[in-house]
Amino acid sequence: MNSLICFNKISVMPVLPERIRRLSELAYNMWFSWSPDAQDLFRRIDYRLWDLVSHNPVRFLLNVKQADLVEAAADSDYLAAYDHLFTRYDDYMARQSWYETHFPGATDRQVAYFSAEFGVHESHPVYSGGLGVLAGDHCKAASDRGIPFVGIGLLYRHGYFDQRINREGWQVPHYPDLNFDELPLLPVQDQDGKDLFVEVEMPEGTARVQIWKMQVGRIPIYLMDTDIEGNREEFCRLTGQLYGGDCDTRIGQEILLGIGGVRALRTMGIKPDVYHINEGHAAFSGIERIRELVGEGLSPQAAIEVVRSSTVFTTHTPVPAGHDVFPTEQIDHYFHRIYPLLKMSRDEFMALGWDPGRQGFNMTVLAMHLAAFVNGVSQLHGEVTRRMCNWMFPSVPEEEVPVGAVTNGIHTPTWVAPPLRNLLEEYIGPNWDEHIGDSTQWQAVEKIPDKVLWETHQQLKEDMIERVRERVKYQRRRNGEPLAYIQEVDQYLSPQTLTIGFARRFATYKRATLFLRDRDRLNRMVNDPSRPVQFLFAGKAHPRDRQGQEFIKEVHELAHDERFRGKILFIEGYDMALARLLLHGCDVWLNNPRRPYEASGTSGMKAGLNGVLNFSILDGWWPEAYDGANGFAIGEPKDYTDWGLQDADDTHSLYTTLENQVIPTYYRQDNGLPSEWVQMMKASIRTVAPRFSTERMVTEYTERYYLPTGARGRIFAANGAEVADRVQAFKRFIHDNWSKVSFVSVSTGDTRGLKAGDQLEFNAVVNLGSIWHGDVRVEVVYGDTAERGLKNPNAVPLSFADQPAEENFRFTGKITLPQGTFGYGVRVRPVSPDFAQAFELPEVTWARM
Repeated sequence: MNSLICFNKISVMPVLPERIRRLSELAYNMWFSWSPDAQDLFRRIDYRLWDLVSHNPVRFLLNVKQADLVEAAADSDYLAAYDHLFTRYDDYMARQSWYETHFPGATDRQVAYFSAEFGVHESHPVYSGGLGVLAGDHCKAASDRGIPFVGIGLLYRHGYFDQRINREGWQVPHYPDLNFDELPLLPVQDQDGKDLFVEVEMPEGTARVQIWKMQVGRIPIYLMDTDIEGNREEFCRLTGQLYGGDCDTRIGQEILLGIGGVRALRTMGIKPDVYHINEGHAAFSGIERIRELVGEGLSPQAAIEVVRSSTVFTTHTPVPAGHDVFPTEQIDHYFHRIYPLLKMSRDEFMALGWDPGRQGFNMTVLAMHLAAFVNGVSQLHGEVTRRMCNWMFPSVPEEEVPVGAVTNGIHTPTWVAPPLRNLLEEYIGPNWDEHIGDSTQWQAVEKIPDKVLWETHQQLKEDMIERVRERVKYQRRRNGEPLAYIQEVDQYLSPQTLTIGFARRFATYKRATLFLRDRDRLNRMVNDPSRPVQFLFAGKAHPRDRQGQEFIKEVHELAHDERFRGKILFIEGYDMALARLLLHGCDVWLNNPRRPYEASGTSGMKAGLNGVLNFSILDGWWPEAYDGANGFAIGEPKDYTDWGLQDADDTHSLYTTLENQVIPTYYRQDNGLPSEWVQMMKASIRTVAPRFSTERMVTEYTERYYLPTGARGRIFAANGAEVADRVQAFKRFIHDNWSKVSFVSVSTGDTRGLKAGDQLEFNAVVNLGSIWHGDVRVEVVYGDTAERGLKNPNAVPLSFADQPAEENFRFTGKITLPQGTFGYGVRVRPVSPDFAQAFELPEVTWARM
């Protein structure tokens, strides 16, 4: 008779020799992830083990032989490297930061950054793609800049998923059971040394939530876990998988992230001045904060103003269908007990997130209603978001919709290849990474000898090819493929061949198979005897995205076509480690999304930093970066209504640009040195590195959003939320009385025979009803005419002149005329010095001209 064997797990660290005892401290600070010297301290002890544990220093120390540690502690060369590394680490952790130097009076204004995923390093696989990696890079830069900053997220027991490709080319997801004791994070404990928990109410009961801490340089990321003893099974599943489960799992995760995140902060005694919501997943944080404030005695309207005053929202999704929308019945199921605590009716609550177009509760709409500042993640994405959200501001021209843009960046020390980093230290200076945004220092890239840069790149390429071969052989062995089929992989790929990489999420809008539309033409390029091309593909499709998985299968089948065998490969297991490998070793980085659906595209920034030339649709970040000398463009920067025509045009441009520009430039070589290509590599590094770093990005967030929002939030919350109450009362009064506002008359001076530089006079009489004339702004708006209204609008205020009749007010003024044909109009809108944005209250009346 078999009996059930029960056991528990414990993780036991080795006894570190005193001389190298701080390796344990280093293992639990993700600073190691962007310090090659820190990683070398572990690698030098046992390089095979370091690769075996996926560069996870905690697992490394749990598995390393004691004898190897003792040997390292007696090695003078190792100790010299150890001492040098910890001198740098201690200086980094203790030195006065950029933020402290520039804003000494604001060092107590803390930012809480909420994100559903954080991609900090492959050793902590709780990210799916660009959103999570961007969040990780944001946190690293916040540490570098010394911003008072904490991250808030979820800790997923099974991560996203590990990807395997079977013999037929289908993606097979594998969900690892992560042992948190083997990851670079620790449970948060109270003053008595007990693990810290919070509670979050769900319809089925109360979920207990454990809080973990991951240290990222100088800042912490707090992660919440419900897969703990005593929780109901459905609560345990909430932190099972990133983007897994059904709609109930999704809303449960977002309640946990938003409401649980705020409660976790409170339990730890952290009171942020700024709440930064990274995508709409965390928008319920605003609901929890409203509940707190109403419980303290504020009206719900005043509470909303306090929350709005201290919230920043960044949206990353340029497609309406990509935003989370929940049915009203589901919102009722999860929130009906909260309505009374908010002192709101059901309709008032629903109005905060109601999307009439999709007839549901939209998390992006909720976030926008509860944020003082909203931004997209590239200039083009800002335009797309303003267009997409124009329905929320129906009388506001599209270009004036209050959505800004902070173009994403990358954490340069994380993504620059170590050999290239060495060149930068030699030719720019040892402290180059402390002034990444200084474009003048990057001019020194031109000093790197062409041959030196090319040989460095070629070595990275050879290393990449060798490691890609090992990965493909491992995959074929696991799939039980014939020995000859495994052995032939050693002949795949050539370091002398132009190598094009495509690695990203296999979402359908990214059009991974666009290059397959003309296979005969592709065959001629790939198998050209004098100018061949080879392609490397990698990326995951969401387990429920069947079309994305079919794209992977299509590329896999192409790779097994005899014409392309060994020259086109799909590499399974896409993660940050594989991304670095390809971003460092490819010659060209291909990106062909359906414009304008690429919000940013940070992988191209990582490629460009390393001298890997971008070959991309003019979407996301690339229109801001491309200058004709630092990469290649596909197609034209225009909108399409016919997707078939767009695909045909972009395919033609892709092939034509490859044949006429990319391939010839690469193969114009003199003794193996493509001088023109190397000049483009230098231009890429020189132009991409300073402008598209998270150093620049976080600096921009700090100066444009964090500092104003932090100050504004304190003002609104002070003295029992006096300002917030005043603002909500003002908004309610204006809203209730705006229907009475109308233009009585608008007249202009003579418009005949006008020349550029002349002035045109305006005289407008407005009936304001019971609204005071000082609470409105009457203005002339003029600009170029466009299909959707005015383009590049300028607003010139008119001055109050007199009151010709009761409730009627006259405003006058002039505009200086530009050259050409333009459109103009006159409008009136409410104003307040307490507003964060011109259209915070989107009540606008236009004169009939």
